[in-house]
Amino acid sequence: MKGIILAGGLGTRLYPLTKITNKHLLPIYEKPMIYYPIETLINAGITDIMIVTGGNHAGDFLRLLGNGKEFGLKHINYTYQEGEGGIAAALALAEYFADGQPICVVLGDNIIEKNIIKAVKDFEKQGKGAKIMLKEVPDPERFGVAEIVDGRLVNIVEKPKQPKSNLAVIGIYMYDERVFDIVKTLKPSDRGELEITDVNNAYVQEGTMTWEMLNGWWTDAGTFESLLRANILVSQTGANNK
Repeated sequence: MKGIILAGGLGTRLYPLTKITNKHLLPIYEKPMIYYPIETLINAGITDIMIVTGGNHAGDFLRLLGNGKEFGLKHINYTYQEGEGGIAAALALAEYFADGQPICVVLGDNIIEKNIIKAVKDFEKQGKGAKIMLKEVPDPERFGVAEIVDGRLVNIVEKPKQPKSNLAVIGIYMYDERVFDIVKTLKPSDRGELEITDVNNAYVQEGTMTWEMLNGWWTDAGTFESLLRANILVSQTGANNK
C-alpha cells in the first residue's frame, strides 16, 4: 500500500501565519505539523509516500524533509497542486504515483494520538473498496458526518446543519485503485471544489465502504482554535504512539 499526504491549499483561515509558510509546516509542539501524518503512515508500515503540496511555499517542504532520511526513508515523492480544487482534486494528482496499488490518504493537518495499524491491516484483508476512520466529536457540523444504521454505513453528509450523528469522518482514507476513476466522474460542489465526501459516498452506494472507530484522540489543525488544541494535546500526551 502506498501513502499520500495532502498538504496543499492556501491556509487562509490561519492568516497571517500562512503568509510566510505553508500551513502544514507550522509547529505542533516540538515538530512541524507535516511530521505527524508522515509518522502515522510509517508506523502503519507504509513507507512509499507522496506529499501533494501547493501555494507559494511548496519549496519549504523540500528544504525541511529532503528525501526523508530523518524518518528512515530512502525517498519521498512530491507533486504540486495549482490553486485550491478540493481534496479530491489534490488526490487526483497522485494517480501516476499510486500505479494501480491501494492507497492510504492522510490530510496533512490531521493528528492522532495512537496509530492506524489495525485499520491498514484490515483494509489489506478487505481486498477492494474503501475504508474510513470515524471519531465521536462535540461539533460534527464542522465535518463530514457518517450515518450508521444497524452497524452499516449508509451515507456521509458534508458539514450538515442538523447532523444525524456525532461521528466525524476524520482525514484518513483508504482506497482501492478505482478511486481515481471515481474522482474523474465528480462535479464541483457549491464551493467549486471536488469533494472527498462524494468519493466516499460512491463507495458507500456500491456497498464496498467499511469503517472503523479511531482509538485515542484526534484533531485537525486548520483553524486557530484547532491549532491550539493540537499543540495542547501533543504536549500533554504525545502523538503517533506505536
